[in-house]
Amino acid sequence: MAPRTDPLLALFTEGHTRFTKVLDMITGSDLTKKLAPSPNSAGYLIRHIGDVQLLFAKNVFKLEGVQVHASTVAKGFDTGEWTDLAELKAYAQASSDTIRRAIEATHDADWDTVIETKEFGRKTKAEALGRIVTHTAYHAGQLAIVVKYGT
Repeated sequence: MAPRTDPLLALFTEGHTRFTKVLDMITGSDLTKKLAPSPNSAGYLIRHIGDVQLLFAKNVFKLEGVQVHASTVAKGFDTGEWTDLAELKAYAQASSDTIRRAIEATHDADWDTVIETKEFGRKTKAEALGRIVTHTAYHAGQLAIVVKYGT
């Protein structure tokens, strides 16, 4: 692994624990919880985190072979369909493993490569990594509040 990749992978791993620690405590009955007036359920948030991680692996890090149907992004709202805990946990794990592989496959010089997306404009891959880490942590915080206080 490249000298820059090691610490960036460590950063991702540590940031991602905000999500995995919440995910470990969730029960099936938590998945439909919402916090009014927000339309997003706990199940939606879990799926959304996985969707976006896969999108980053494919579109930002250009990891080959990534298949993603980002249903939360495509639909743009919570349809109430994300209620299978085992399926959501498996999806979250697979998306985490995929983006981890994408980070590990990034060569040292590639961290300065500028990519452009309609969602966040022009960023280096290193900056984009910051974006996905904070995206996951942001929604993990929402997830924790929904699970604790939602109905």
